[in-house]
Amino acid sequence: MSNAKERKHAKKMRNQPTNVTLSSGFVADRSVKHHNGGGKPFRAQKQESFSGTSRQRQTRMTHYSPPEPDVNEQSSSKVTFNKKGGWKAGPEGTSQEIPKYITASTFAQARAAEISAMLKAVTQKSSNSLVFQTLPRHMRRRAMSHNVKRLPRRLQEIAQKEAEKAVHQKKEHSKNKCHKARRCHINRVLEFNRRQKKNIWLETHIWHAKRFHMVKKWGYCLGERPTVKSHRACYRAMTNRCLLQDLSYYCCLELKGKEEEILKALSPMCSIDTGLTFAAVHCLSGKRQGSLMLYRANKYPREVLGPVTFIWKSERSPGDPSENRQLWIWLHPTLKQDILEEIKVVCQCTEPTKSTVCISDPLLTPNQEKSQTKLPDEKIGKKRKWKDDGENAKPIKKFIGDGTRDPHQLYSWISPTTGILISDLTMEMNRFRLIGPLSHSILTEAVKAAAVHTGEDTENTPHRWWTETCKNPDSVSLHHRQEAIFALLGGITSPAEIPAGTILGLTVGDPRINLPQKRSKVLPNPEKCQDNEKVRQLLLEGVPVECTHSFIWNQAISKSVTENKISDQDLNWKRSELLVPGSQLVLGPHESKIPLLLIQQPGKVTGDDRRGWGSGWDVLLPKGWGMAFWIPLIYRGARVGGLKEAIMHSQYKRSPYIPGDFPDCPAGILFAKEQAKNLLEKYKRRPPAKRPNYVKLGTLAPFCCPWEQLTRDWELRAQAQEESSVASSPSGEESDWRGDEVPCAPTPEKTHQVSDAMGTSLHAWNPEVMDTECPAQMGTEWATGQDAARRHLCVLRSRASLKQLSAWCGPSSEDSRAARQVPSGGQQELTREACLSLLDRFPRALVWVSLSLLRKGSPEPHAMICVPAKEDFLQLSQDRLYCGPQESKHSDPFKSKIRKQKEKKKLEKRQNQGHTVSEGLEAGHTMAEHQAPTLGLWSGPLPDVTSHCSRVLLGFVTQGDFSMAVGCGEALGFVSLTGLLDMLSNQPAGERGLVLLRPPASLQYRFARIAIEV
Repeated sequence: MSNAKERKHAKKMRNQPTNVTLSSGFVADRSVKHHNGGGKPFRAQKQESFSGTSRQRQTRMTHYSPPEPDVNEQSSSKVTFNKKGGWKAGPEGTSQEIPKYITASTFAQARAAEISAMLKAVTQKSSNSLVFQTLPRHMRRRAMSHNVKRLPRRLQEIAQKEAEKAVHQKKEHSKNKCHKARRCHINRVLEFNRRQKKNIWLETHIWHAKRFHMVKKWGYCLGERPTVKSHRACYRAMTNRCLLQDLSYYCCLELKGKEEEILKALSPMCSIDTGLTFAAVHCLSGKRQGSLMLYRANKYPREVLGPVTFIWKSERSPGDPSENRQLWIWLHPTLKQDILEEIKVVCQCTEPTKSTVCISDPLLTPNQEKSQTKLPDEKIGKKRKWKDDGENAKPIKKFIGDGTRDPHQLYSWISPTTGILISDLTMEMNRFRLIGPLSHSILTEAVKAAAVHTGEDTENTPHRWWTETCKNPDSVSLHHRQEAIFALLGGITSPAEIPAGTILGLTVGDPRINLPQKRSKVLPNPEKCQDNEKVRQLLLEGVPVECTHSFIWNQAISKSVTENKISDQDLNWKRSELLVPGSQLVLGPHESKIPLLLIQQPGKVTGDDRRGWGSGWDVLLPKGWGMAFWIPLIYRGARVGGLKEAIMHSQYKRSPYIPGDFPDCPAGILFAKEQAKNLLEKYKRRPPAKRPNYVKLGTLAPFCCPWEQLTRDWELRAQAQEESSVASSPSGEESDWRGDEVPCAPTPEKTHQVSDAMGTSLHAWNPEVMDTECPAQMGTEWATGQDAARRHLCVLRSRASLKQLSAWCGPSSEDSRAARQVPSGGQQELTREACLSLLDRFPRALVWVSLSLLRKGSPEPHAMICVPAKEDFLQLSQDRLYCGPQESKHSDPFKSKIRKQKEKKKLEKRQNQGHTVSEGLEAGHTMAEHQAPTLGLWSGPLPDVTSHCSRVLLGFVTQGDFSMAVGCGEALGFVSLTGLLDMLSNQPAGERGLVLLRPPASLQYRFARIAIEV
């Protein structure tokens, strides 16, 4: 039977019982004896096809083996089935005898099962289709799906059963709340607060979640980048208009106490060598915001904790006779734990105290929430009406983010000896950042100063603090001065014209009242600043100290402002009651008054080009008012950015990004490990043929930067060069190109030597076990105690030393006298003594540098910064379009070992198949401990990183991309101080500062110019 007939037969037999077989031309087994009784089915057997054909096919046959029948009922005939049905003689063509008689009871009993199976197959449906779908297409009607009487009468009964069955199969109603109940304000906010146990939401979270790619970082849910293509648009906004960012995830630590005690406690944590400290005159008065680098007490220049910004409350505040001062320290969330612990140690704050911060009620469990929102039995099925319980009413959590604090966690500590009180104000304030030249113009349009109210109507308002302020003439006069200064900002071209870090306090009205109907773009209005003398004084001296006062420093007032906020629902209801729709809503004394603090951000302050780029304003406002200010700022033309735009902002400012660009900080080290782990997982997800082989490319660390080994290898290299130079020239003369000599370079055998284990992953390398031995190092003994502490990695942040290096990095004239000329500004000459004195203070230091490519190319993170060879300068002098040399391909010594190890694993797996389960688990555990190497990555301890390739390694790139500001590739990174001084002292004067850049997945070097901006 052909394949088509077989399929047709199989379709016909689809719903037949297993013990029934129709006669379809199959050849029966000759050894089977047919009886009049039933039997049990056997398995199908393969039969040979007819003779005369060379092909063989398989047929299925069901046999019946009846129980032992009576001897008289047996028959010796061999019967086959004819293709067209009926009985036929045997294969020899001889006639066969038919049984003479049958027993009716036995025969009926055998056929009973077959008859019942046939009836069941007839009555049951053979498919998942409905009854009306089985009709021919010309008989189908649309009404048959819901009206049974439109079907033929023979099918109506079955269709009725299907309809009843479909009713019972409907999904049960969800036990969750209905859509209206979920949208109820109290239930929705409680649900949002419950979802913030692991990652806290900002007040603008829902707005961001609809328009941004969200990521979970540092214990928060933050917007990473917009869902629309906006990379260039955000750059244009930062350059020409305004970019808005929500920085409310930044942490704030408050210190209260006497000024002398606070300065005495914090002075060991900072150094005047890196810049201004907490005692800077302009910052101490409360007039400016300051920034500095914090270290562990008396550990400078090592054991850095991270960068912070700080604000002092102004000394003379109206109505504040207390002698205590307040200090706010703002820092990144990754730095909070280390800095808080160190501040508690230096301030001797060991005793916890009851927090003065507004701590909300603890989070409700789902069962508690269900019990609160459950309706009584008598109200089921009736409309729920709003009921006022008066004084017994429980306050509703009015905004997202409230209730996320753990009430059992400590947020305040006091020192019994110094009297300093430390409070954690994280998430107690909102902080928005506006970047761009139109940031102050947007601020002046979106925010209006609060009106001064006097009269009897003010006694019934919930804003008692503002009523008391309006009764004081001095406070009213100060408010008018602040309002006048704020109005002057609308006519200034750029925030960069104002002194860096200027602070302005202000009390404003509700920004939702002045919300425009449509989005618009605000432009600076020069007519607002008619008084040129006041504008000139503002640009030169900044805001007066008295005008920096703000009520946001008072926690009780901030709490009152948060609790007495008018809801959006009430505000819209009052708008609907206006006689003229769309007219201005006037609330009078009942309008909310919000204290603000405006802080000017200076933008780019280093280097000579694009000074002031990226400047703007930071706005501090009380908790609960985030969305009330967020929407008006957007409606005035601000574009919103996320974490990716923050990285781009710091890259174009050429400033380090927190925490990735702080390799000597605990947060930076943790960030580097997580980044290397993620990149390694992404690399392993690709097949070996679709990913680069970094071993052949000569890239030892494509996912991390081994700073410790880089600085140690350069230190050992310098020692070996010193010993070789002393041995070769006792008179002290040195070669001009000693940088090309590699006395400590490992041999190829040692370079490609790996450990037997081969289990060390790339992102978890141990710098203490690196193979850096050479004959010059055999007798070296590492110092202990203070000398050992000086061997730790650090980043050079001394402003005097950075200015000296910046002057040395610039190219000079080819004339020898000009090359030896002392740089301007009182800087020293690049001599051996100056380099040794700098290296003595910072033996293992990294230097933050910026690089600009001379030709085409776009740098990438983890790109290698290398020292050019002598022939590279020769080739560049002959051809100015010369891009750079090319690295030769390296051999992969791990490829054969990885293949052998895979074959060994396969062999062990085959041998262990017969073992017991326990032995298999033990073997699996042993193999898990011994991690297999990855093809394409360096396995085991890293060799000497400086001399692994043809060009000596100097450092690594941490940020790099094509810069739209300068029109070429720009990169930021760190280089070894020892290597930088060695390179500068050996380079020609006219080519000083030129380096080579090579991406991790490329063999092409490209020329770039190095610069140190201070």
